[in-house]
Amino acid sequence: MRRTLFTPEHEQFRETARAYYLRECVPHAEEWEQAGIVSREAWRAAGAAGLLGWEFPEEFGGQGIRDFRYNAIMAEEMAATGTVGIGLGLQNDVLPSYLSHLTGEQQHRWLPGIVSGRTICALALSEPDAGSDLAAMRTTARREGDHYVLSGQKTFITNGILADFVIVACKTDPDARHKGISLLVVERGMPGFERGRRLDKVGLKAQDTAELFFHDVRVPAANLLGAEGRGFAYMMENLPTERIAIAVSALGGAQRAFELALEYARTRTAFGQPIGTFQANRFALADMRAKLDAARTYVDGCIMALVEGHLTAVDAAAAKYWTTETAWQIIDRCVQLFGGYGYINEYEIARIWRDNRIERIFGGTSEIMQEIVGRSLGLTSATVRKQE
Repeated sequence: MRRTLFTPEHEQFRETARAYYLRECVPHAEEWEQAGIVSREAWRAAGAAGLLGWEFPEEFGGQGIRDFRYNAIMAEEMAATGTVGIGLGLQNDVLPSYLSHLTGEQQHRWLPGIVSGRTICALALSEPDAGSDLAAMRTTARREGDHYVLSGQKTFITNGILADFVIVACKTDPDARHKGISLLVVERGMPGFERGRRLDKVGLKAQDTAELFFHDVRVPAANLLGAEGRGFAYMMENLPTERIAIAVSALGGAQRAFELALEYARTRTAFGQPIGTFQANRFALADMRAKLDAARTYVDGCIMALVEGHLTAVDAAAAKYWTTETAWQIIDRCVQLFGGYGYINEYEIARIWRDNRIERIFGGTSEIMQEIVGRSLGLTSATVRKQE
């Protein structure tokens, strides 16, 4: 279907993004997958191409452009080119909201490196016993003069091995639950900051995900991000953007899987004819085409709502839930169409299947998304009892 949300400037950016992925990432796919980490050179190349931090002011190397359509293009082209998991999305989709709370001094200290790709970022929220329930986190930071003393651990941290700059959520007031959460920036080389093992994931093998440990790390008070006790509020304000970014990524993977499956159906033969001519396969592909069109229209509408400033957290949760679940159905059906070859890791369709399974989990599981939407309908025990 014809899309109407992109301008000629967006399409020029798309050409730049595609060229970057094809030149700097696709040739290294197998190497990165086996190593479990991407090269820092690819990050610097992204910065040189203007594909990092375009939201930030020009004085720090950015372009002063805040428009999620550019973020969507990055995710779409990453999927369309078959690029394996380089964690640019975290730096472009999630971090800018947090970094909008930097002081002037912090901007001069950190933003040039982030925009150039020399500084790789991570966001440390999840803990072994605190995933969706962030208020239950145990990592703490106590104030001692001009420093905070940070203690605790984090897990499932994207870019955890490569990161030079880690935003760490911690309790500065352990008795205040979510109102006691603050954000501290921990930098590479700070004594007591240790990286644990690189986690062996089912998919996204090239994107390093790690455990992080903080053993009485003395973090300068100048590294407090925003105001003390406002960390939870900062985390909540970016959720609509993060969840739409996940929806776009999931849909990009489904589109790529569909295109691979369609080509396979046209060229693979059985009983003397292409397998796509069998009614079961033809109907399955037709069903996928219709679902992709519907999902694209839905997500494009959400993108524009986000750009225009009226996408709600509930709308984003609904889109994240439905799109990731639908994308998974499409990708899984594509694997089935490939038969035995769909289960062989050297085939791209198998990697897409592995990589996209996480979309239904991170950024809030499908069940959490359903809970958010359900509560917005007044379906809680308290409201039902009140009505009775």
